[in-house]
Amino acid sequence: MLKYARSILLAACLFVAAVAVAQGNKRGHVKPEDMKVDMDNPTFVPMVKVSKTLYEGDSIQYVELNNIYVSEEPVFKNEKQRQAYNRLVYNVKKVLPIAKEVNKIIVETGAYLETLPNEKARKEHMKRVEANLKEEYGPRMKKLTYSQGKLLIKLVYRECDSSSYELIQAFMGPVKAGIWQAFAWAFGASLMKKYDAQGVDRLTERIVLQVEAGQL
Repeated sequence: MLKYARSILLAACLFVAAVAVAQGNKRGHVKPEDMKVDMDNPTFVPMVKVSKTLYEGDSIQYVELNNIYVSEEPVFKNEKQRQAYNRLVYNVKKVLPIAKEVNKIIVETGAYLETLPNEKARKEHMKRVEANLKEEYGPRMKKLTYSQGKLLIKLVYRECDSSSYELIQAFMGPVKAGIWQAFAWAFGASLMKKYDAQGVDRLTERIVLQVEAGQL
């Protein structure tokens, strides 16, 4: 099952790899999937932004901080529920940075493709980089588990406001999107999965907000 899960993960990040490889993207920081998750320390550094603004001719300094989220401690009926919650926290801390990386590259991708002169040039560009996808991103995605891969698909939707299927379709075309979706579906996943922050994913959203704020 893990072998197939890795392919699903690769599909979910297909569009990311396309531009990253094409542009020779060499990131200096540690890749998110290589980071050790510390459950006792925040994944993201809390923001402290000091600036100033003009008010009636005077310069007033102010400090901007992350949102602080206050919520009741989760109540667990048994140890199994507690462990499931801790696994979700761990997986969010592991995968959320990757989803944010996806969003950043998607924005860069759109801007880059718009600089190309015509549709032919864009297709040729995407075709060149597709050959390097597995070599570049396959090892990265193999470091994630099956459950982390399914969570990544959902968090990509949260960050990009589009499903993995829609993003692959936009950058690789409907045929490739259909192939990857069929493959994912065969092994219990879907690249069309949406993120429902107010419904089924409300617990995940609560954890995500706290992780983003540097509270977890």
